[in-house]
Amino acid sequence: MTDATPFTWGPFLHDWSGEWSDSLSDDGTHTREDETARRDRWLGFPAAAEDRIAALEERLGRRMPPSYREFLAVSDGWRHAGGFITLLAGTAEARWHNDASGLAAMFEEYLDDDPTPEELRDVAIWRRGLQLDVESDAMSVVLDPEDVDENGEWAVFTWASWLAEPPQRFPDFATFMRDKHREFHRLRARPADGKPEFVNATTRRLDAQVEEARLWALGGDWERAERALDEAKGYGRPRADGLSDQIRRLLGQTDLSYQDLAIDPRYAVELLPPLVADYARHWHRDDSGLKYSLRGATDDVMASAHSLLEQVRSGTYRYTAAGPFGEAVERARESARWGDTDGAWRTMLNALPLWQPVGLDHLAPLGWVADPLLGPLLTPERGRALLSTPRGGQPGEPRTDGADRSDPEGLSWLADPDAPGDHTSYRFVLVEGVEPWDLPGRLADEEGAALDEPMTSFEAHSRWLRGRREFSSFDDRALVAVGRAGARWSFAFDGDRPRLAPQRFVSPAAAACADARAVVVWCGLRDQHGGPFFHLSVARGGAELYAFTYADGEVRRTGPVPPNLDPDRFFASQEQPAGTEAAIGTERALLEAIADEFGVHLPRHAITQGRLHAFTTRSWTRPPQDGETFTVIRLG
Repeated sequence: MTDATPFTWGPFLHDWSGEWSDSLSDDGTHTREDETARRDRWLGFPAAAEDRIAALEERLGRRMPPSYREFLAVSDGWRHAGGFITLLAGTAEARWHNDASGLAAMFEEYLDDDPTPEELRDVAIWRRGLQLDVESDAMSVVLDPEDVDENGEWAVFTWASWLAEPPQRFPDFATFMRDKHREFHRLRARPADGKPEFVNATTRRLDAQVEEARLWALGGDWERAERALDEAKGYGRPRADGLSDQIRRLLGQTDLSYQDLAIDPRYAVELLPPLVADYARHWHRDDSGLKYSLRGATDDVMASAHSLLEQVRSGTYRYTAAGPFGEAVERARESARWGDTDGAWRTMLNALPLWQPVGLDHLAPLGWVADPLLGPLLTPERGRALLSTPRGGQPGEPRTDGADRSDPEGLSWLADPDAPGDHTSYRFVLVEGVEPWDLPGRLADEEGAALDEPMTSFEAHSRWLRGRREFSSFDDRALVAVGRAGARWSFAFDGDRPRLAPQRFVSPAAAACADARAVVVWCGLRDQHGGPFFHLSVARGGAELYAFTYADGEVRRTGPVPPNLDPDRFFASQEQPAGTEAAIGTERALLEAIADEFGVHLPRHAITQGRLHAFTTRSWTRPPQDGETFTVIRLG
């Protein structure tokens, strides 16, 4: 019975009683009261007459809220309200709590000097509330006469010490009883050995609803499916959790279990990788809790899980899929590794209608979210786009746009103070007609220098620092991430807040280019730890064409700078303190002009949130001259 279903106490309570009676075994261990309730198929008591309800109200000095009053008129009390309340009060037992349990004093003891209204309420309800629990497994239930809605309904609060949670609030007595009915179902959904199979009209309706939800989800109507699955989950229906968790994972929620699907060998190939990746993210190097997370898994599944954990932590896990969708995954990975995350996403989404589930309860491809290159593609918008696309043989058109762009055009996003990452100071090289994997040969000192495996910016810098044994105050080698910057352009980007030293700086532009062009940009207009500066140099065929540097409030230039990039257009005022709105505006205008002049862009998502290949460049400063001193630190 959903909350939208017209609710009347009689049918609801009789259905519940019948379901409870049918769930009992024939072992003869029931109490006399339970045996009578089982025989009569009735958990309640005779209805309370109006004069009996009126006498209760006179005794308590308050008119009872409507839903509790209507309940009493059908049954004057209730047995087995959920799994932990053995007897719920009728007209004879209901009484003011008056902190009989000592809970008000207990909650009051935990108040700090500035308690919230909710914390104060959690104290007061035990003094002013109407106690409804008569017999229970350490669960207290009160109706709060001060928490009243527009219909005169009183809120219900429950608390049990073994839950270790604040009191739970229900808006009225009817909602509370519905929740207890769901709790009864959840506790019976998987009967123990010797118990009768738990099948009734409610379970049959909900199981049919779960199957409908599965088809709705595959057809792209995930929101409708989610609502239906949430209702079935509330009643503990076995398939609902596993299906619902797949939807929620693509919406960005982690700490999910997929019920038993992830440890089912049929589904483990798709559902185990994201579960293991989420575990690795939260538990770092500790794998002792993995067996608990996958309790019930076979030895083979546990072996796969530990292998996956090692691959996820080392960044070597690779998601694969069958058929045309799997082919698209390989193309998408190749795009993502060079920074084209938008193109990678479009490739996967366009192939999604061709995807096929590995089993009946598989709603969407999920293993890819654990892939080090593909996982960063997921955003909440893209998760919704994937879920809204019909797949698995279901007909229809996507129900939303593809959400295929997370990257802005051009370069100006670097000037946005709210952009991901701390790019107050950065530098990059753009090289025309060169593939990203060729950049080490043009920008590194070592012969045969190669790219590292794709890593996040944090991982790359951590590894770089661990491997260094010498640090020089003069040497300025940059750890750069590489990728494609547009048609026929590649980039090498360093966002680790480098600081320009104009008197020692040597632009790598000339060394980076051959027949085509190379562009070097170094910006610190927002760097609060040094004077504002900006450098641009452009070379072709191994020779610098032009350059300018703004530093110390002055512009120094060489060569014929094109009008669109003329520094006089941008630095009309010689006073531009770092971080000011004027400096940020200048930075943005310069970046826009460079992007327009060369038709280039830098992929924000890949640089700030993705994984890219990296390498270390040669020093961006000249060697020290006679008389110049500097410090070198060597680690043993």
